[in-house]
Amino acid sequence: METRLSTRAVHAGEEKRKPYGTLTTPIVQTSTYAFHDTAEILDYMRRKAAKDPLRREEYARYSNPTQTVVERKLAALEGGERGLLFASGMGALTTTLLAWLSHGDHAIVLLPCYRRTGDFARNHLPRWGIETTIWPIDDPLGLEGALRPDTRLILAEMPTNPHLRVIDLERLVDIAKTHHIVTVVDATFATPINLRPLAYGVDLVVHSATKYLGGHNDLLAGAVVGSSELLSPIEEARGVLGGVISPHTAYLLLRGMKTLDLRVRRQNESGMKLAQFLEGHPAVRRVYYPGLPSHPDYALARQQMSGFGGVISFEIEGDMDDTSRFIDRLRLPYIGPTLGGVETIVQQQSLFLSLDPEERREGGIADNLVRLALGIEDPADLIADLEQALSDLSTREGELE
Repeated sequence: METRLSTRAVHAGEEKRKPYGTLTTPIVQTSTYAFHDTAEILDYMRRKAAKDPLRREEYARYSNPTQTVVERKLAALEGGERGLLFASGMGALTTTLLAWLSHGDHAIVLLPCYRRTGDFARNHLPRWGIETTIWPIDDPLGLEGALRPDTRLILAEMPTNPHLRVIDLERLVDIAKTHHIVTVVDATFATPINLRPLAYGVDLVVHSATKYLGGHNDLLAGAVVGSSELLSPIEEARGVLGGVISPHTAYLLLRGMKTLDLRVRRQNESGMKLAQFLEGHPAVRRVYYPGLPSHPDYALARQQMSGFGGVISFEIEGDMDDTSRFIDRLRLPYIGPTLGGVETIVQQQSLFLSLDPEERREGGIADNLVRLALGIEDPADLIADLEQALSDLSTREGELE
């Protein structure tokens, strides 16, 4: 039976009748799996050679029953044939790139992107003879001109960090399909609740499951979802490179995903309320949130996304020191570098990027830029906290005038 996303988040990928009659999927804590006899080994090897998805487990670096349940749930949420779990989001992304790119290949990475993704593209892929072009996301018309005969893959994030830019997925896919290029979209910020890139023809979707999918800031995990054919080389590479997730982490991720729809919808609702509040505040210079008409990609976001997420970036009226004072005055948010959990987390982006002003400018991060990653607290309480912290800035500005 066809079910909606909230129902899939709870039930998809799991058997109704579980081992030992448990309600929750058990943690299968083992490194290896025993065979009853030689005949069972031969049957397993035949199924493995035929790529039978129903084959049993052999060794924990290749699969685990707890992990498999989460992979099926992810595939159901994204609308893909299969999913693969990894020990981290970067493990998922780098394994995907290494599986699909070879010596002499060329890839395009759309900027802005997560800085470690850019670092891998610029400083690590060239060591294997793989060239990368970093192309600005706000120049989609010129993207086709950046293609080369050896271009094999295009990687984009949506929305981007921290300015929450949105790309035209239909155009991206049209360009890629015309030239037989694999498309990979990191949809960590969107989650399958707000955006499902596979529905637009994107080939592979990557997630840092550490963020919204896990939802409680207590695990590291990554995921890739797509067709069985496209995931096959990635799965093989995972078994060789060894970036596997532990059964216990897979269980925590499974538990977190059951409330994904509830959490993201609350964060969507809070995000819009806080973005509108911030945009109307005199101590805030500019707000970056794709649900606001002032955002450069507002029309695209409305067209492609069912919600605009729980991350808001904004620039305050002031310099770096003023921004630090504002953040230190906040009472509810934690200060940290992550997002997507039940607790609201704030960061002054420039301090987490670099202490070198030139490097911050090159990264396009203003000293007064704040990224607010909302949790599930009451939005009225978060607004009151922002108000009291921003009021200090307004008072200081009045005194200076």
